Order: sequence, then C-alpha cells, then structure tokens
Amino acid sequence: MIRCEHICKSFDGKQVLEDISATFLPGEINMIIGRSGSGKTVLLKSIAGLYAVDEGEIYYGDTLFTSLDFRQRKAIRRDVGMIFQGGALLDSSTVEENVRFPLDMFTGQSAAEKRERAAFCLRRVNLEGAEKLYPAELSGGMIKRVAIARAIVMNPRYLFCDEPNSGLDPVTSNVIDRLIYDITKEYGITTIVNTHDMNSVMEIGEKIVFINEGRKWWEGTRDDMLHADNRELNDFVFTSAMAKRARGMMDA
Repeated sequence: MIRCEHICKSFDGKQVLEDISATFLPGEINMIIGRSGSGKTVLLKSIAGLYAVDEGEIYYGDTLFTSLDFRQRKAIRRDVGMIFQGGALLDSSTVEENVRFPLDMFTGQSAAEKRERAAFCLRRVNLEGAEKLYPAELSGGMIKRVAIARAIVMNPRYLFCDEPNSGLDPVTSNVIDRLIYDITKEYGITTIVNTHDMNSVMEIGEKIVFINEGRKWWEGTRDDMLHADNRELNDFVFTSAMAKRARGMMDA
C-alpha cells in the first residue's frame, strides 16, 4: 500500500500539486487520470521519489518514504518498478541487457542467474527469443513489453506506469493493459498507472483518482465514475472518449 497525505509541489514558484491525499491499494490497478498539464505525471513521479515534494508525506506501507535519506531510499527502490512513457530503453544495449540492468544495479547475482531471471521475465511478456535484439529493431508494443519485463525483474512490490499506452494502436494497447493487470494480480503489486486513455480506465482501472488543475477533484471506482455528479470529471471523460474515437477514425 502507498499512502499520500497533503502533497504539495511547485516548480519555479508555480503551484503544480496542491494538498493531494490518496491511498493506493496492493493487488489493484490504481489509476491517476486528468488532462495534459493537470499535474498527474508530477504526482506519479513524486510518489515514485523522482521529485521531492515541498509539503506532505508519502508512506510505503508503514515506512515514511519522504523522511528517508538517499541510502535508505535506495533500499526502498529495490522494491519499485517503473515503466516510462517512451519505454526509456538503453539504445546501445540488447533487450536482455536492458532487462538485466536493475539486477546489475541492485544485486550481487551471478551472470547466469541474471540471464535466467531476464529470460523468465521476457517469457512472461511473450518476448521469448528477443534477447539479442536492440531497441531500434523493436516495434512500439515490443518496447513497452521490454519495459514491463525490466520493471518486474526485481519482483517489485510497487509498480509505476507513466502513460504505458502512449503512441500505441488500440489492439497493442489492450495487450499492454492485460499484461499490467495480470502481473498486478499475480504478484499482489501496488500498481499506479498515470493515463488519459479512457479505454484503459474502463478496461482495467479499479481505483481512480482524477486530478484537475493540480488538485484531487474526484476519486472512486470506474463504476462510480459512470454515475458521478462531477462536471469537470464528466467533461474530461467525454472529451477523452471523443478524441479516442477521432484517432480511431483517422487510423482507419
């Protein structure tokens, strides 16, 4: 479980997050949604420790993450997997080397143990046989699956996904959604997904937090969302659905 209490964050004097509190449960797909510029990515990266918050507290389980020093946070980060929007693979490294990277950073495993673990994770995302390929040889969907394999190679307790379906076609997006969902359920991970893809929200979202203008505007389940009496949320859902439909018609 991850718990945020009264999180505030500013950049260059501009308030980006204001007094956000939320709890994200293990074994569930917790989603942060909102328009571009709403602060949802800043919130995700603040929770993940990539940004230092100005005010507020973040707990990983019973541990007050925001009070830890660099060395103590490194121990927590062993339990964290991250899927970045563009995949963030190392271009000069093979698929296997990319997946092994966290093992090289955080463990003293032998080369054989690392290869075995990387191969297992690649099989888990249906990329068996892709070990020697380079990122330039992969499709967008394959890049995202390599990123997922790398994110789970350390058996994380926490998984952060920043726009995991960005730039993908609907069919591939569904594949990525299903992988994230299955892995979350299989390992009981606390998964937080930052997205504006309403198809993903309705397909796998369980706990939804809607961010608007840097504030938590609404939270609930996807079923609650369909009947929510919240104008800003309803406008966001409608606009997102229309934009997705328009992109689908252009692709066709």
